[in-house]
Amino acid sequence: MNIIRPFDPWRSKLCTCPTKYSFCPYTGCSHRCVYCYATAYIPNFYKIRVKKQLESRLVRDVKKLPVNALISIANSSDPYPPEEMTLRLTRKALSILANAPVRVLIITKGTTIVRDIDILKRMRVAVAFSISTIDERLAKKLEPGAPTPEERFKAIKQLADEGIPTILRIDPIFWKLTDGEIDEILTIAKSANVVHIVASTFKPRPDGWNRIKNVLPGWAKTVEHYYLKGETYQRTYYLPTAIRYELMRRVYDKAISLGFTFATCREGFTELHTGGSCDGSHLIPAVHPTSLFAKMG
Repeated sequence: MNIIRPFDPWRSKLCTCPTKYSFCPYTGCSHRCVYCYATAYIPNFYKIRVKKQLESRLVRDVKKLPVNALISIANSSDPYPPEEMTLRLTRKALSILANAPVRVLIITKGTTIVRDIDILKRMRVAVAFSISTIDERLAKKLEPGAPTPEERFKAIKQLADEGIPTILRIDPIFWKLTDGEIDEILTIAKSANVVHIVASTFKPRPDGWNRIKNVLPGWAKTVEHYYLKGETYQRTYYLPTAIRYELMRRVYDKAISLGFTFATCREGFTELHTGGSCDGSHLIPAVHPTSLFAKMG
């Protein structure tokens, strides 16, 4: 396989994801989130590129997967950038995966996904939306190319109303900047019929930290000591454990009170996990082993 690959979160000891595969229809992402970690290992990341021969390569690779394999779309490049509206690469990929005996987890900020509800309803799939703030002005600074938080919540509700399991990733949470929004975000998520919550603190790599300092210099100066003198895993800055735990516990307490299942992402606090998986993939039904092979061709 060369377009579907085993998911490898840098062999992080803090990753609790189930065994899964990773697939990205695009290289790069034009949402241009200033906190993005993928810029550290994908050159020219904010310029989106089309993968050559995507359909034929995907057909070839998916045939090699075991029944009920979990494919995560996408862990680096959002599968629904603005360009997807015209390029339709993700829609083409979903049309192929809909005929395969696999499970699919889609992670996105892109509201174009509602266009593909007709395909998603034929799939074993769950959709996770990432929202870091509901402050529209702050969101525009942090995620200048992405749909607004309000537009994302509308898309989540539309998907949920069609019976597609939805997950909210409050990711990342910026300590002393967006953590005051936790309760309101979760309340909105409840009204949008979200099922599972994933929370994660801001964990910058050096290039991301430099971008944040340019965009939010006052906030960065306030918290810089805690990041740069905190903990470092694989060239990534972490807030001190006590601060991260307090933030995750606040999300946990509110999430549980509202009836969500909950997990953290790369935080190390597995005692706070209440669902069948950290990423929400437990919401995706298994494929019956004999049900879809005839469609594979």
